[in-house]
Amino acid sequence: METQKPKHIGRNISRIRELRGIKQEALAIAIGVSQQTISKIEQSENVEEEVLLKIAGELGVSAEAIRNFSEEAVFNNIQNNHEGAIINDGPTVNYNCTFNPLDKVVELYERLVQTEKDKIGYLEKLLNK
Repeated sequence: METQKPKHIGRNISRIRELRGIKQEALAIAIGVSQQTISKIEQSENVEEEVLLKIAGELGVSAEAIRNFSEEAVFNNIQNNHEGAIINDGPTVNYNCTFNPLDKVVELYERLVQTEKDKIGYLEKLLNK
């Protein structure tokens, strides 16, 4: 029989924050506290509901998602989605580019150069008047 260990809300906040690429300092500023306060919250097993709701809002998840966060579920979901894309009966997902990214970069630079040429032509016309 497997025993359930209690959820550590602070650790869940930390992992979600890291997965979202948000630094403690940025989260602290967003909810109006210090970076040290965020550090303490992430070390706490329980977090006040009001604070949890603010943090959840800034992380773009629900408070319930923070409470029930599981790294195993995240990785299983990623793995299952990838495997589902391979199975013929599953949804088809195309992970390959349908265009050459270098062509897009060249096209962008050509447009930028043309814009600069247009600006120079316009400024020369203004100077000649």
